[in-house]
Amino acid sequence: MSNAVKEKEMSEWTTEEKKNLIGNYGCELLVEDATYDQIHDKSFPNDTYQVKYKVNDRTQIDLCRASKRSDIFDLYYDKFGKGALVKIDWAYGRVNPKLWGYKQPDKKKRK
Repeated sequence: MSNAVKEKEMSEWTTEEKKNLIGNYGCELLVEDATYDQIHDKSFPNDTYQVKYKVNDRTQIDLCRASKRSDIFDLYYDKFGKGALVKIDWAYGRVNPKLWGYKQPDKKKRK
C-alpha cells in the first residue's frame, strides 16, 4: 500500500470528536479531507464553509457548517493549534439549510 493511500485512510477526527462538535462548538463536520468534486457540490446547504488547514505538512480542506465563522475558527484552533488554519471561505452549496436532508413524509392512502 502506498504512503498516499495510507495518509488518505488516516482521519484527523475521531468518531467521538465528530459527535461532540455540535454540542461543544456549534459546528457540523460534513466532509473531512474533501475532494474537488465534494467542495464544488451544490447539493450541500448554503451555510457550508470550506476550511483549509495544514496538518503534518499536508494541506486539507473540510466542509463544515456553523452559524458563525468564529465557531469554526475556535474549533480548528483548539484541535490543531496556532498556525494550522489557513482559510475559512464559503463553499458552493445552494440548498436552503432548513430543507437540507429533509425527507418528505410518506403519504397515507385514503380508503
